[in-house]
Amino acid sequence: MTTINQSFKPRTGGPASPSRPFNVAMIGLGFGSEFIPIYQEHPLGNVAAICRRNESELHKVGDEFGIEKRYTTYEQVLEDPSIDFVHINSPIPDHAWMSVKALEAGKHVMCTVPMATTLDDCRKVVEKVADTGLKYMMAETVVYSREFLFIKDMYERGELGDIQHLAASHPQDMDGWPDYWQKMIPMHYATHVVSPCLGLVNGLAEYVSCFGSGRVREDIAKKSGNPFAVQSCHIKIKDTELTAHIWRFLYDVARQYRESFDVYGTKKSFEWTLIENEPHVIHTAKKPEHEIAQKIEVPDFAHLLPEPIRKFTLPQEIHDTEHLSFIQGGGHGGSHPHLVNEFLTALAEDRDPWPNAVTSANWTCVGICAHESAMQGGKIVHLPDFTLGR
Repeated sequence: MTTINQSFKPRTGGPASPSRPFNVAMIGLGFGSEFIPIYQEHPLGNVAAICRRNESELHKVGDEFGIEKRYTTYEQVLEDPSIDFVHINSPIPDHAWMSVKALEAGKHVMCTVPMATTLDDCRKVVEKVADTGLKYMMAETVVYSREFLFIKDMYERGELGDIQHLAASHPQDMDGWPDYWQKMIPMHYATHVVSPCLGLVNGLAEYVSCFGSGRVREDIAKKSGNPFAVQSCHIKIKDTELTAHIWRFLYDVARQYRESFDVYGTKKSFEWTLIENEPHVIHTAKKPEHEIAQKIEVPDFAHLLPEPIRKFTLPQEIHDTEHLSFIQGGGHGGSHPHLVNEFLTALAEDRDPWPNAVTSANWTCVGICAHESAMQGGKIVHLPDFTLGR
């Protein structure tokens, strides 16, 4: 069994401070407003500006958090020389072009998932990062959730043994969400299941094979171009003997929301609970059969963070608990302060954040290639070279 060297280590405590905090402009203030108080209390961060098209909502957020610079257009943000980086939380169709424009304007980029919904747009972002030397990070919540950090810690301490297989699922009912989600192909929003499988072993996807199953209703199929109710994909992880299995759906399947991640090792395995908010399960090899499975409570990992932002891993610190992403997503596993800390620390240390542009593109393009495979009856589709660092 191949064991892959680990390159991701969660940063602990506070890094050496630069001469001044880094100025961020928050782009999109729905889900994006959740990050504002975290940046405001991080020793390396400062929310210098906010941007939203809706002027009344813009001022509402600005007044609440005491932010003076308020822009209604993205162009105004990019013209502001005081802005070091943008944190993009706009609708998915805006992610790629906004990232490219920011890099062209000399701004670093933190962008919510996914990087883009086409291979070409992912390539443009990766190439622009390489050309400019600026930092890009896709703000993937799952790989900074307490569950992932717990499993990662077990793996690095050797408790799991050799990894034999990985699996992840993200069932979700998107009825009631904004209409543009009806145009979304399930696998085009797959980074929540791709990232933990690849991120745990610090691997990149080499090729995929995906099958579609069932049918969505006609109006959804016409808007999205995807006829399948479920898309189920196998990922071959480059330079290893490992595969991962992921599956996604957005409409017309009866299932509670779930972002699961299962890991099967030679010594121990971790399985996600079938019902949200119930205990997960650890299986330990070579015990009597009735003792193999044990329910566990996953600890919080706030100790990895600078003290001023540790509280933001807790559900009670969520700014808008009525936002659909929190009603279904349960607060994203306390990941938000970890994301902020990783990007600010990367800027302070002048290193690539995790995930960087190439890794983010690989995680994103898995889903894009998977849909292509499903539309061709499961044909193997290779990831493009630019997602492999070539």
